[in-house]
Amino acid sequence: MAIDITLQVKLSVDEQDLEDAMAEFDEIDVGKLISQILDKSIALDAVGAEVISGPKTLDEYDQAKGA
Repeated sequence: MAIDITLQVKLSVDEQDLEDAMAEFDEIDVGKLISQILDKSIALDAVGAEVISGPKTLDEYDQAKGA
């Protein structure tokens, strides 16, 4: 039987590391990237990640960086 656990996690990521990770997974958004990391770390039945603040895509990251 699967048990659902809901978390709120704040992550701080180096700019270059975030850019490199998002470029490696073409067109992935941050929520999906975090889901991939969690899913590969431990075996999960389902993973959901939602970005509440901060850039969600590489385009949003580029816009924030240029501002």
